[in-house]
Amino acid sequence: MGGVHPADKKITAAKPITPLAVPQTVAIPCAMHIGAPAEIIVQKGDKVKVGQLIAKATGFVSANIHSSVSGTVKNIGPVADASGYTKQAVYITVEGDEWDESIDRTPDLKRNIDDLKPEDIINKVHEAGIVGMGGATFPTRVKLMVPEGKKADAVLINAVECEPYLTADHRVMLEKGEQMLIGTQLLMKAVHCDRAYIGIEQNKPDAIDYLTKLSANYPGITVVPLKLKYPQGSEKHLIKAILGREVPPPPHLPIDVGAVVDNAGTAVAVYEAVMKNKPLIERVVTVTGDSVNNPGNFLVRIGTPISALIEAVGGMPDDTEKIISGGPMMGKAVNSLEIPVAKGTSGILMLPKSLAHRGEPAACIRCGKCVDACPMGLEPYLLSKLAKLKRFDDLEANHITDCISCGCCMFACPSNRPILDYMNFGKGKVLAIIKSRKK
Repeated sequence: MGGVHPADKKITAAKPITPLAVPQTVAIPCAMHIGAPAEIIVQKGDKVKVGQLIAKATGFVSANIHSSVSGTVKNIGPVADASGYTKQAVYITVEGDEWDESIDRTPDLKRNIDDLKPEDIINKVHEAGIVGMGGATFPTRVKLMVPEGKKADAVLINAVECEPYLTADHRVMLEKGEQMLIGTQLLMKAVHCDRAYIGIEQNKPDAIDYLTKLSANYPGITVVPLKLKYPQGSEKHLIKAILGREVPPPPHLPIDVGAVVDNAGTAVAVYEAVMKNKPLIERVVTVTGDSVNNPGNFLVRIGTPISALIEAVGGMPDDTEKIISGGPMMGKAVNSLEIPVAKGTSGILMLPKSLAHRGEPAACIRCGKCVDACPMGLEPYLLSKLAKLKRFDDLEANHITDCISCGCCMFACPSNRPILDYMNFGKGKVLAIIKSRKK
């Protein structure tokens, strides 16, 4: 149902992952995940190593935070994230690159998972602060703790990467395919299931071929080529495409239809956490744009300012109108180059004025294109008007909370209506009202 076909713009698909130089200072936010912020356990003046715990998870839905560099804690204070909200962060002045001795930094591939118990895997994932790296940043441990009365019969690896421009997951599959498959085995063992599917859009034939050959040595893991359509990478649509199952409306979750979904990069992070004792301290980020001199995919330490990424690709092009954290459909336009890379930062996109500038909104012509494009079966023209009028009860009755903020409605609108802006406003208000009712 629905969906659109934006231009791929996969400019960096053939660019190998390059480690980015460690910056002089990092600002590591303590709320890089859905749920409760982590509690800072270091103080100004403390010496830290790479991989050392600096903030501890404070609830069931929370995640540990580790230092991505070695040096001295310079300060503890606020930092703005990609959404513009300020979060507490640990500022560290870099001094060398000394790693915690417990981390296995050898290139040796560790395959033997036979002696591991499901609870061992889940504990390691929790200790390492692993979260969903596709953008949602939901703590992975919570996904792996299947509630009583539920059963997981399939692990789905989301390797779709349907957002235009982004190629971080594509490169991870090509360069860390074995690690990803072992990580998938660990996820399967953690949730007691013997089937896994890796969903990849058909615009990545090299990744499909490579992982299909590799997976022949991993029983129960199947690579599934998927139709090229945005938002194919949405969790619910991935489940529908691969398993033919529909996740009921909120508050239902994928586990209610027997599925556990994790991102390709998350599977690699699980491998590194369990088999190498390496916490989530770095990630692959695509830095790109139509006018960028030398776009690429970089392995970046968490907390690195995005200014360092822009410098690595030759600086900001003169025609840049917007800098977006993420992809052009669901990413956030940032207002500062000092915003740090977080666990969910998949890309930094520099859009020229010709692509970034919004057209002048015109009257709705009742064409229904937003309805046709909505992958959730909603009526965006109606919901956006109700949101503008602040009719929150009507918004709830018309299922505004089903909206996944994919932007298909606004992409399809011939009148340049700010549909998504109103949808996000209305959804936020309705969710707050629902939350207040439960208190």
